[in-house]
Formats: sequence, C-alpha cells, structure tokens
Amino acid sequence: MRIVFMGTPDFSVPVLEALVEAGHEVVAVYSQPPRPAGRGKKDRPSPVQARAEALGLPVRHPVSLKGEDAQAAFAALDADIAVVVAYGLILPQVILDAPTHGCLNIHASLLPRWRGAAPIHRAIMAGDQQTGVCIMQMEAGLDTGPVLFRKPTDIGAEETTGQLHDRLSQMGAALIVRALATHATALPQKQSEVGVTYASKIDKAEARVDWTKPAVEVDRLIRGLSPFPGAWVMVGEERVKLLGSRVVAGAGEAGQVLHGFTIACADGAVEVTVAQRAGKRAMPAEQTLQGLDLGLSLS
Repeated sequence: MRIVFMGTPDFSVPVLEALVEAGHEVVAVYSQPPRPAGRGKKDRPSPVQARAEALGLPVRHPVSLKGEDAQAAFAALDADIAVVVAYGLILPQVILDAPTHGCLNIHASLLPRWRGAAPIHRAIMAGDQQTGVCIMQMEAGLDTGPVLFRKPTDIGAEETTGQLHDRLSQMGAALIVRALATHATALPQKQSEVGVTYASKIDKAEARVDWTKPAVEVDRLIRGLSPFPGAWVMVGEERVKLLGSRVVAGAGEAGQVLHGFTIACADGAVEVTVAQRAGKRAMPAEQTLQGLDLGLSLS
C-alpha cells in the first residue's frame, strides 16, 4: 500500500520500521519539527525523522496542518492510507479524508479506557492489571473512532512506564502490519460509551512522592512516572528521582527509612529498586546509597 506515516517519538519508530520491512511504500513521513535539545540547545530531529532519513524516506515537518497549502501537499501524495502513532498534531477532517482508506491510529490502551495523551503512565498509576494496543480508524473526536484490532497484555507487578512503553511499541508494530494485510475484510467495532476514561498529560507537579499515601499508591506513582518525569523526594538538600520500586512488608511513620532504601508509607512500605541522583545516571538503589545518607526519614 501507499502509506503516509505520521509519528514523532521513540514509541513510533518500531512501527515505521515494521511498515518498511513488510514491503509497503512509505511515500512520506510526517513528524514534529526539530526542537532545541542538549546542552547546546541545538535543533535535534525527532526519533522518527532521524530513523526515516536513515531509511532514505522523505520527511516533512509542518508546524500545522490547518493551512490550505499543507493540506494540498498531503492530498497530492495520493496515499492509500495514513498510519498515525503519537504524531502530536491534531488532524483536520480534510486530512483524515484525504487517503483512500482514511487514517489508522495506533493507541497504547484498550479503548475506550485511557483515551488521550498519557495512556501508559495512567494505566500503571491507576493500578490497572491489563492494558494493550488498539488499531483505530481515526475520526474528529479524541481517540473516539471505531476499533479494528486490539491486543491485550498484562502489566507486570514491577513494570515501569518505560518498560511497558517498549513492549507496547513492538506490539503495535506487529499489529499494524496485520491490520493492513486484512484491512479490506476487517469489521470496525464502535467503542462502548461505558468505561470511558481520559489519560491527561502528566503534570510535573504530580511527581513528588507523598509518603502519607498507601504503599500501593506510592509504588504505582514511582513506576508510572519512570523514566519521565520521574517521581522524586528530597534527601537533605538534594532532589533524588525514584525510578523503580516494589511494595514490601514494613511499618513505621510515613517517610521513615526502615532499612536500606525501604520507606514506610501510610500503610505498608515501599522498597526503592532504582534511583537517580542529580547529575548522575540511574542505577540500582544499593549503588545509589553509596555516598548518600538518607537519614531517618524522607520528605
């Protein structure tokens, strides 16, 4: 098929690679424009743009698709279908209608649960036991379109957003290849109006750990915000990110250091397994503790 691919972050890269490997003709890749990054704040292309250029694919990065020129350029591609995954721009109806078979979106949740921007984070933070990937026919609403394919997966007891992100990305890549191969005979299913939830964008104000919460909630926060933006605590005057954890037995005053990197919560305790000090890389908690005095309690 003649495909327009639209994506931006690392999550989208395996999907692009899978489409090329499956023999589809990717006539253009749309991605967010390069952004300033790194210490020098030089413009850096998105992961999708970098991979597309390495594959020899033409890349476009308009700042908007609302203008007539951008819409005419998109329509001129004469695509059979567009595949969209974490692109980052709203697609006007004229864009959705341009490809012969419309636009398919790969969404990292079991719709209608967790429509919106941060479905992986929110699934872990809410304590969901299961999530998955859906292939959806796009329409004007926010992740409201009919679902063609879905594949569930269990969330591991100690799995972080970063780990689940990588698994769902690979699942989405495999599922879109299957979807395109059987698209002509697939029967889209309208999403239920029951069980709709919205995965709002992560606010950094959510990231500070509150040890007065139950241990299960603290654990979900740590794993759900790992690796970005990273749940954090103050150790003296230093902010330390907590990037991996598990719920363990233990009791004490909220925030009390019980032993090692095990901290008492409102009920139960959380053992931090991965942490990151300011200016250093993430490492196992026992290594982080070398040269770091937690004291008697954390705030």
